[in-house]
Amino acid sequence: MTGPMRLAAVAAASLLMALAGCQTNGADTADGVVRTNEPSKGDVTAFGDAFDGLKTVGNVEYYASDQAVAEATNQFRAENYGNAGALFFKATQLAPNDGGAWMGLAASCDRIHRFDLADRAYARAFKLVGASPEYYNNIGYSYLLRGKLQDARSSFLKAYELAPNDPTVANNLKLLSSSVQNIER
Repeated sequence: MTGPMRLAAVAAASLLMALAGCQTNGADTADGVVRTNEPSKGDVTAFGDAFDGLKTVGNVEYYASDQAVAEATNQFRAENYGNAGALFFKATQLAPNDGGAWMGLAASCDRIHRFDLADRAYARAFKLVGASPEYYNNIGYSYLLRGKLQDARSSFLKAYELAPNDPTVANNLKLLSSSVQNIER
């Protein structure tokens, strides 16, 4: 063998040995991809949300904004507000004119006490849904969480004027009333 051919053969043998050490046994993952940064079952995010409901990059497929909103709503109901916020944000990126997604994002931000982000989402939601009972009810609850009881009352009353038979608005007015009565000084 000449020098260049011998060098190529040595390089090829070295490459084969290196690749042989990189193989997986196939039992770890179905697609042959080794993922080392995925959370374990039962791990939680910085906000205390469970990772179990989140999809990893390897198994996420494209989905319409209504599916993103449905998944976000499920996370919100499960009190995984950080996960819900991430999914509502994804929905706002898929459909920037979806007022429901912006309202969900704002509510999720409220629950993790990111009121600066909630305010931005509420501003965008108002442009899309207008002066609706849902808008005034949600922003009233945001003010309640912040301790701005006068602003909360004003918003809840606007929601009540628009939807006097809405049980959620009535419950929030009762919650506000009990909050005012239970203030510790």
